[in-house]
Amino acid sequence: MATEAFAPAKINLTLHVTGQRADGYHLLDSLVVFADIGDTVRAEAAGDLSLTVDGPMAAGVPTDGSNLVLRAARFLASGRGARITLTKRLPASSGIGGGSSDAAAALRALSFLWGVPVPQDVLALGADVPVCLCPVPQRLQGVGEVLTPVEGLPECEVVLVNPGVGLSTPQVFRALRNRDNPAMAAELPAWGSAQALADWLKGQRNDLTAAATSVQPEIATVLGALSDAGALFHGMSGSGATCFALFAPGTGAAEAARKALSAAQPLWWVASGKLLGEGAGKV
Repeated sequence: MATEAFAPAKINLTLHVTGQRADGYHLLDSLVVFADIGDTVRAEAAGDLSLTVDGPMAAGVPTDGSNLVLRAARFLASGRGARITLTKRLPASSGIGGGSSDAAAALRALSFLWGVPVPQDVLALGADVPVCLCPVPQRLQGVGEVLTPVEGLPECEVVLVNPGVGLSTPQVFRALRNRDNPAMAAELPAWGSAQALADWLKGQRNDLTAAATSVQPEIATVLGALSDAGALFHGMSGSGATCFALFAPGTGAAEAARKALSAAQPLWWVASGKLLGEGAGKV
């Protein structure tokens, strides 16, 4: 018996840092979406628990207990066995939730394989794991535990670009100058089109962009390239260094931009696809 779950890239279309708790955790207000670009977790019945990593971005990904996939498996049901294969297509430490999405996919796949429910509280595995557990558009607040589904996200094509560097999230937060910024409006608008979403995003923020760029200046180069690509909107996701650009659906503009960026910057990781809607997230 075997099962497979998709681990999509997580994109923070907005990321407002609104405060910091006494324990050091930052308070956030973020519009989170997912793309049809991602990793795959396959789980097969076995007596022991093991992890194999393959795929184009497998180099350097650990297969020991430090990998979030194995941590998620033991969190779900300690002592159970499975042969897990993680196919990595997303770069590590890149602000698009790769490890967290992998862990969430592992929870979904192993829950089905073992016939055990996923616990309601998975925050102990990391702040991004709860939002990745159900990869549909969501508003993330608090330290990642307050999640509200967002309906009516318009269809969008997307390009993701990473300049080939990883960023430490704690390092980026240490470089953040202001930790007390305004949140998004209490009620999000209804976006009737990709253009309407892009226009609204132009009035929002990723409060980590300046901090991340101070640590890794090449982010500015990526953002400049995406600005020149004719996107409806572009920005940095999470704590970087991956950046995104949104395009109108059905135009082929995202794939054209991917090809142009890949040709101009062969050392960058560049991918194109679509944003996932409300029906995503099933094993």
